[in-house]
Amino acid sequence: MNESVRTPEYALLGERKNAVVRAITNIPIVEEDHAEGAVAESYAYFREHFGRQDVPGILKCFATHPPLLQQMMEIASTLLFCDGHLPRQAKEMIATYVSSLNRCPYCVDSHAFFLNVYGGGDVLIDTLSTGDVAQAPIQENERILLQFVQKVSCESYAVSPKDISRLRDAGWSDQQIAEAVHVTALFACFNRVANAFGLPSQGLLDMRNKPIAPEE
Repeated sequence: MNESVRTPEYALLGERKNAVVRAITNIPIVEEDHAEGAVAESYAYFREHFGRQDVPGILKCFATHPPLLQQMMEIASTLLFCDGHLPRQAKEMIATYVSSLNRCPYCVDSHAFFLNVYGGGDVLIDTLSTGDVAQAPIQENERILLQFVQKVSCESYAVSPKDISRLRDAGWSDQQIAEAVHVTALFACFNRVANAFGLPSQGLLDMRNKPIAPEE
């Protein structure tokens, strides 16, 4: 795994340690006080390298299959929680929008919060959280990317060379388009896992616009 992927949101999330409550879910998840062996080690790694005191519920779902937990943490650190071919803000826009399309309150809340940390204002968060790309205050090339993301989410079988050409004409590179597909597809997985397990929203958006304390 990466040495560290501590990012700006950890300064806020670290404050939530005493506010975290045990979730009531459809399927039992692996709570931190019940974690043993490889799962306990993965949780400890997450707290240290992601800079969060509380392990998020989605990881507790994946912990029901320990090898999957480790693999998902690797994916998170190398694809999602970092700049890549797409900047982190664009990835959080995709994550928020896809989660709204898939009606996943847990992931909408989480990634709308992250989007806010990475510069997304209230109107952007509100429009993407409700799936209203047409009214989102974004550049036209970003709108075209999110329209493509919607097609990947809802009609991937209908994606054609014409769709890719439209993205290229809007200035997106093939590497950026591919990364958008990867992020979109991953959230198809994350959203369904969170929904099926019955993860409740973490209430992260309640922390919207709260200033981030400087690191000591």
